[in-house]
Amino acid sequence: MSFMDKIKGMLKGHEDMADKGGDYIDQRTGNKYRSQVDTGQDKLRDEFGTRQDRDNPPQP
Repeated sequence: MSFMDKIKGMLKGHEDMADKGGDYIDQRTGNKYRSQVDTGQDKLRDEFGTRQDRDNPPQP
């Protein structure tokens, strides 16, 4: 089982936790690794099919 499979298994049904975890990492590191964290969050959103364009959110 790959590392990504383990992450997907842990986050299944809790996809919003990827955002919260990334935000927590940004807070704790003073945004020092923000671009890397954002990239990781984007990859998880792509994997789960929950990615939304941050600059153009969907209109209700």
